Amino acid sequence: MRESPATPSTSHRTTNGARLDRAGVIVSGLCMVHCVAGLVLIGVLGLGGGVLLNPAIHHIGLALALAIGVATIGANALRSGLSDAGHRLALVVGASGLSLMAAAVLSHHGLGEAVMTIAGVALVASAHFINLRRAACC
Repeated sequence: MRESPATPSTSHRTTNGARLDRAGVIVSGLCMVHCVAGLVLIGVLGLGGGVLLNPAIHHIGLALALAIGVATIGANALRSGLSDAGHRLALVVGASGLSLMAAAVLSHHGLGEAVMTIAGVALVASAHFINLRRAACC
């Protein structure tokens, strides 16, 4: 039995969603590099504190993560009506990661902030990977 091709609106949505999920993974990776580089440059070498600890960078990064997360993870979960366990898992993992990232932005700079941010970023990236896998199989 031959499967019917996806409708143009579904195909377009899936392609754009996959692009945004990939962008979310890239942004998560850049955030993680920023955190680790900040710890190394500031803690070990004593360099770059003014630039790397600038609160604007963290606020912009969180806003970008929230926008991409809502556009991909949240939209896919709502579109599936939360009936699909994979989309529920992506939503829970992504929301947990974004919550950790927001808590890190509100906390004082230091090791605790970096740990919360890295854990949050890892969870958000994982949620995007779950989304990408769900889109590929379904």
